[in-house]
Amino acid sequence: MNTSDFYYDLPQELIAQDPLEDRSSSRLMHLNRETGEVSHGVFTDVLDELKAGDTLVINDTKVIPARLYGKKEDTGASVEVLLLKRGENNVWETLVRPGKKCRPGARLTFGDGLLKAEVLEVVEDGNRLIRFEYEGIFEEILDQLGEMPLPPYITHKLKDKNRYQTVYARAEGSAAAPTAGLHFTKELLEQVKAKGVNIAHVTLHVGLGTFRPVKVEDVTQHHMHTELYIVDEDQAELINQTKKNGGRVIAVGTTSCRTLESATDENGVLHAGSKWTDIFIYPGYKFRMIDGLITNFHLPESTLVMLVSAFAGKENVLGAYEQAVQERYRFFSFGDAMIIL
Repeated sequence: MNTSDFYYDLPQELIAQDPLEDRSSSRLMHLNRETGEVSHGVFTDVLDELKAGDTLVINDTKVIPARLYGKKEDTGASVEVLLLKRGENNVWETLVRPGKKCRPGARLTFGDGLLKAEVLEVVEDGNRLIRFEYEGIFEEILDQLGEMPLPPYITHKLKDKNRYQTVYARAEGSAAAPTAGLHFTKELLEQVKAKGVNIAHVTLHVGLGTFRPVKVEDVTQHHMHTELYIVDEDQAELINQTKKNGGRVIAVGTTSCRTLESATDENGVLHAGSKWTDIFIYPGYKFRMIDGLITNFHLPESTLVMLVSAFAGKENVLGAYEQAVQERYRFFSFGDAMIIL
């Protein structure tokens, strides 16, 4: 199976640069995973697709303003630091630009000294381990100095950084948003509940590996990044009970899907816990938990297109994407959505 098998031609102008004013007014493509049949509507149509007894699984991670602009203390040279993974004792794994100037021992300063840091070591992929020094609460300083780490295909700053958060975001730790959830409003979620549909939450802190291209032609040789997920006991019980009762488990986004599939055993039982996952889902994978998926339109040749293809069939997915291009759907993080059942 080759990476190029998941290519499709996307005109640049279809990449959404800004979110719509009303989150739930995005378009929604309906894809039947068995037949490949496609129909078109608006996002609020998800209400018609959900049934009493189903469980919608959302990822409640919260994006942190993880991009910091600072200077080297000795030379005053500008540096950009992107926070990737939090460790212990104020140490973070980071992506630093320009990396060559930030060797171990280099001292950095941000916001006129409000935040300082020292580069400790260079690790895998050229990332840096950095220890931060500050007075007060790190999250408050980050909120003051940091910027949202928007994907590389979005070419300008976001006016309202809350638009790169879901309305249910609560667990801080992501470097990127679980974008399928951006379409939900609080009102729409209340309507979902009123229909007798359960809403379960899991947490997967999204890393920037989401945007890393697949650089090998043989899909099976691609090395996935690791991400931390958390499934609480009561949520695992709710999801397992849904399956026992004959309801459907519908994942909101590839991150919720990866969490559920990582935490579900071969007997189809979801286990609570907090673990790192590097699960890579591509065609041939046997799904253990999910019955449906709500997702955005993803980059050509990406691991996310491969995941969706594993669930709905590569021909069905690429056919649907071809129609999405013809119908001028909006693509990627701030774009339109697809429900696959």
